[in-house]
Amino acid sequence: MSARRRFRGRIAGVGSTSGVRVVVGWWQESPFGGFADAMVERADGHRVLLAPSEEVADLVATTYTFDEVRIEPVEVFAGWADGDEWVRSWGPSSPSLSMALDVGARTGLGRLLRTVPPALATSPAFATLADPFARIALRGVRTRGVARAGRREYYGATDVRAVEGMTGSFDGVDLGALAPVDPPCRFGFSSTPRRPSVTEVTTTIVDTRA
Repeated sequence: MSARRRFRGRIAGVGSTSGVRVVVGWWQESPFGGFADAMVERADGHRVLLAPSEEVADLVATTYTFDEVRIEPVEVFAGWADGDEWVRSWGPSSPSLSMALDVGARTGLGRLLRTVPPALATSPAFATLADPFARIALRGVRTRGVARAGRREYYGATDVRAVEGMTGSFDGVDLGALAPVDPPCRFGFSSTPRRPSVTEVTTTIVDTRA
């Protein structure tokens, strides 16, 4: 693969009253085609990656930090979409994780991001410029940083919607009700925002050792 890889899709980050925090990636375009994966941090801090294939698991597990990696089918079930083609009800389903998200209105940050031309918003240069502001405005959130295996990552967000409701289970145990992502997830240099949300994003991974 090339030294620079781009993934375009949506990232959902939610907390739960059980203490489990979940980050779901639903990728429409990537070097692996379309796929979904999930990162789960239990209340005791145990971090689990759910990946649909060996090659996805290898990339994600060598970029982020996990205590356990499970390779299993991860499907996304989508409900209705609004006029902006945003899916307002969706969630992942796998042997370990089942979750349904109710996606609400665009946030203030989302409205601001919509004013930025997509080609600019998704560029590594813009992510670099935005990083100091993201650190201040969103606790635990970074838009660029150094990951494992000598990789640099850039997150170019183009929209954000609030998550207003959630149901689900992990390893057969009910997750409880929707809650803030608190404490922040510890998979890598950046967490998702504390407020449960879905972000439309282009992630660029640059392997500096290639």
